[in-house]
Amino acid sequence: MNLAADLLDLRYDGGGHVESFFFKAAEPGGRRAVWTKVTVLAQAPKETRGRASAPPVAEAWCVVFDREKGHVATKTTLPLERARFARGTLDVEVDGCELSLGRARGDLATGLRRIAWDLAIGPSRAEPVVHLPSPMLYAGPFPASKLVSPVSDARATGSIRIDRGDGAAEESWDVSSWPAMIGHNWGRTHARLYAWTHCSSWDDAEDLVFEAVSARVRMGPVLSPMATAAFVRWRGQRWDLNTSELFGKNRGNISMRRWEATCEGHGVRLHAELAAETDAMVGLHYPNPSGAMTYCLNSGLARARLELALGGGRTLVATSRAATLEIGTRDRDHGVPMYL
Repeated sequence: MNLAADLLDLRYDGGGHVESFFFKAAEPGGRRAVWTKVTVLAQAPKETRGRASAPPVAEAWCVVFDREKGHVATKTTLPLERARFARGTLDVEVDGCELSLGRARGDLATGLRRIAWDLAIGPSRAEPVVHLPSPMLYAGPFPASKLVSPVSDARATGSIRIDRGDGAAEESWDVSSWPAMIGHNWGRTHARLYAWTHCSSWDDAEDLVFEAVSARVRMGPVLSPMATAAFVRWRGQRWDLNTSELFGKNRGNISMRRWEATCEGHGVRLHAELAAETDAMVGLHYPNPSGAMTYCLNSGLARARLELALGGGRTLVATSRAATLEIGTRDRDHGVPMYL
């Protein structure tokens, strides 16, 4: 699958906008994980008298997940004009934190907490994931949030250093061929309610990538029904369950700790379940351009079970403790500790 170069570019061209370039990698077995991203946030123009919109900003984030020792989160914010975004490829830098198709590198401190990482990424082992079924949907105003994963499966190798800010000695993680991915999303707002999932590290399957998204978006004065799309890459085969005629067959359900979906098409049927305990999740504030707050409940250590019926009586069942589950909600009573 060829990926259009403009899907890698910064898409911001003025007005209310939020956009992220992100990377995640998980240790096989699900003990530790790392997630980094670069974000652009531009407020929607204000119409109230005498109040100008704040200038757009760029942010760099890094979160490390540790099932035994707990999680650490860091972030920095600076004016957008001080960030760098290449054209025609994915290559961005904010306050010394870099993400490209081949490398993730940075050093971030928040209070006494500090994370430094230097990771080589690649080569790509599977085709990209293009979530929307038509190029016109990426160019038009609907849906208000777009998503693409230019690297759906790769391996990350390098090091991560962590100072938890509690007086303990600095930790050093040796990252050796951790399953990894790179994604890019943008739009006028975060979906009103969404779940995004990805897993390429399985306990009992090789060369398997699973990614999915479910969302309800605002359509004028009402919310849309739940739309779900799912994508599988396995041993050179590809199933994209995202075309318009399949949306009616896809069913997704989101709670504050769990996502479940059943999808069907192209001769396959899948059922997927992902869940994370509260202590495996990190809460993050995701402001919308309108000023409304989305609460991101993120885990790099989610449990996953995928059942893929391939026809002819063949079924693939795979499980993992190293999946990513991200839930976005406007409900502030979600119960997950907010880290940033």
